Amino acid sequence: MEKEKTVLEKSSSFSSKNEETRVPETAGASDSPKVVVEPKTDSPKVETKPKETEAEIKEEKTEDKVDKSEENQHIKENQVEEIAPPEIQYTLETVSEEIDKFISGLSAKKEKDDENVTLEMTDFVWKFLDLFEEKIAEHDHEGKAKWGKVPEEDKSFAEALDRVSKLTESLNELKKDNPDQHHHSVLINRIGGIHHRAMSYLGDEFRSMLEESKTTSQDHLDPKCDAKADVKGKQEASADQSPLPESESFDEPADVFPGYSSEVVSNLNQIAKEMISGGYEFECGEIYMTARRQAFDESLSHLGFEKISIDDVQKMQWEALEREIATWIKTFRLCTTVYFPGERKLGEAVFSAQTDISASLFSNLTRGVMIQFLNFAEALAMTKRSAEKLFKFLDLYEALRDSLPALGELFSEECARELKTEATTAKSRLGETAISIFGDLENSIKSEMGKNTVPGGAVHPLTRYTMNYLKYVCEYKDTLEQVFKDHSKIERHDSTSRPRNYEGEEQNYNNSNQDDSQSPFTIQLVRVMDLLDSNLEAKSKLYRDVSLSSIFMMNNGRYILQKIKGSAEIHDAMGDTWCRKKSSDLRNYHKNYQRETWSRLLGCLVLEGLMVNGKVLKPVLKERFKSFNAMFDDIHKTQSSWVVSDDQLQSELRVSISAVVTPAYRSFVGRFSQYLDPGRQTEKYIKYQPEDIENYIDELFDGKRKP
Repeated sequence: MEKEKTVLEKSSSFSSKNEETRVPETAGASDSPKVVVEPKTDSPKVETKPKETEAEIKEEKTEDKVDKSEENQHIKENQVEEIAPPEIQYTLETVSEEIDKFISGLSAKKEKDDENVTLEMTDFVWKFLDLFEEKIAEHDHEGKAKWGKVPEEDKSFAEALDRVSKLTESLNELKKDNPDQHHHSVLINRIGGIHHRAMSYLGDEFRSMLEESKTTSQDHLDPKCDAKADVKGKQEASADQSPLPESESFDEPADVFPGYSSEVVSNLNQIAKEMISGGYEFECGEIYMTARRQAFDESLSHLGFEKISIDDVQKMQWEALEREIATWIKTFRLCTTVYFPGERKLGEAVFSAQTDISASLFSNLTRGVMIQFLNFAEALAMTKRSAEKLFKFLDLYEALRDSLPALGELFSEECARELKTEATTAKSRLGETAISIFGDLENSIKSEMGKNTVPGGAVHPLTRYTMNYLKYVCEYKDTLEQVFKDHSKIERHDSTSRPRNYEGEEQNYNNSNQDDSQSPFTIQLVRVMDLLDSNLEAKSKLYRDVSLSSIFMMNNGRYILQKIKGSAEIHDAMGDTWCRKKSSDLRNYHKNYQRETWSRLLGCLVLEGLMVNGKVLKPVLKERFKSFNAMFDDIHKTQSSWVVSDDQLQSELRVSISAVVTPAYRSFVGRFSQYLDPGRQTEKYIKYQPEDIENYIDELFDGKRKP
């Protein structure tokens, strides 16, 4: 009978850990495959025997020694080549081929589907696991990420990990077919522990690379942001801000990703592939999400954007809210044009082989931020309305409107549909609020029924406020036209509160000056202007002096026209017809002023009643001069304190007055002064020379009350 062959000596660690799982090799097993039929032993079962004598025991031991000595001699003579060789220095590379054969053997066993086939625990399997565990220990250390420093080492590690994964998969399949074989579980547990440790190491490397590189993301995105806002809070991202070149190659210049070089992204991609293929998809995604969410939050915080609850928005003062709105607009535009595309590009590069994973991670990361943005916008729409809030609301409206097309390109179809719905809802609420605020302007004009007149007939504060407000409103003309068009079905809450005399006036004006092509916003603007005119007309009647009433209407009408001429948007909305009508009204007020003021003065210079039968009546002449002097003194004293703030209107009034009064007075004095006795009588009745009249007229309307 051929004796049992000598087996290669195992490593000390293997012998101590796995002795009970070893299956003894039978004689002639040196050429046997690694998957063999389980041998049957002919040795008798151990039975309890009577205690042997000491002599018998010694005799038995002596016979055993002789047998073994003969056996050893036989081996030395006939099987020299099978004498235990010197210990082999195994490496991962030297055992890789054997491991591959071992895995192939496991696959072959599965194909045979033979329940009597079992697994031979060969030394190189355990040695491979020991060596790989040592490599993990070498790589797993505290400090900066090591992955990517030596590509050859990374490749060797990845290949070994791949074999461990295949071993795990194959053995698990084998265990399903043979659940009662204990040695399968022991090996599977050992491999599983090493596999988990390797994945933990890769997870740590993955996290380190993400966190060590993220600090540059703020520098990559933020520096050029603050100076991009225009007067309405809008921002345009310059070309050099965009981290989104069209090429997806890893050979792109550094820093094309948000805070990561192409080399780092390539390393992240390799680790992600290893973790996902090894069954650690969830852990890989969690690490990525945690690191990127923290980096994203830090970038938003660096921009000054903070999470504000709906309740906090309701409680904040408007001054504080204005600052938050400006930050919101800046951050929101950056997110939709720079941050979100950058995050999507990064995720697609790291998880290039798993597009569903990258899409899911991107949605989870950015969706929460988007909802936070939209909640702020909706909360703002629920705050108390006031006229000064309109422009900020329109800024928010425009930002949301402009972002809607980008949402469809950035997010998956389902997520994009949800976010578009949320954004559209928030935009609609802001639009409704804007219309309500604009409607409040009408109400404020109609409710401004103050009984106090403006000193000097100057421009009324309501006129200044309304026209300046409309000037800024018309900078949003296109946006407001869209808002009014989208919400034209909203019932006007002020439809029953118009002035009694305004209803017909507005109807007549609309019939003659408007057509069906006018936008809802233009119609609304005309309504505001006509309401203002009606209000000013009512206020002009508060002046007891009819002349001053005309000055008041001229001042306010001229201010309105100048504002319209200075704003192309208002002028386009109001139209030339309206402007011509307003100019005609101003000329009429001018005529009324001259008639009420200077026509009475000129009545002192008429010839009627001054001469009888060709002779001048001196008493009447003297009374005429006295009346002229008194009336002119009163006009000069009074109207010098009146105010005409528009220089051109002031000059036009003075010129028109002087053109009428000065020539008439010069002619009257030249003709009748000879009828007065020279000297004291002349000085008494002819108080002003024609040149004096011109000088005094030039002092009118400067707002300075004369003593």
